Amino acid sequence: MTLRKRWISRHRKPTQPPNPAFPDGIDVDASRGKAFCSITLEHPTSECGLWIVTCDVCNQRILLTTAGRLDDPRSLKMACRPRPLS
Repeated sequence: MTLRKRWISRHRKPTQPPNPAFPDGIDVDASRGKAFCSITLEHPTSECGLWIVTCDVCNQRILLTTAGRLDDPRSLKMACRPRPLS
């Protein structure tokens, strides 16, 4: 599985302070305990926006919001979505 990432800026600065419980960012696990691929995200982003992460194999797409803060997502694990039988 190959994951592609794209970040889209919303051209806004954060208005709230970061969550002190996550000073090094958040590792997002969307694998639900299944075999997964992972991708590292640039952290923190420069401003509010979102990451779009797409699997080249199954076309699954996950969106992660960012706020340009230390508690932004820094990585993502995702399992492949099963393909329907033909």
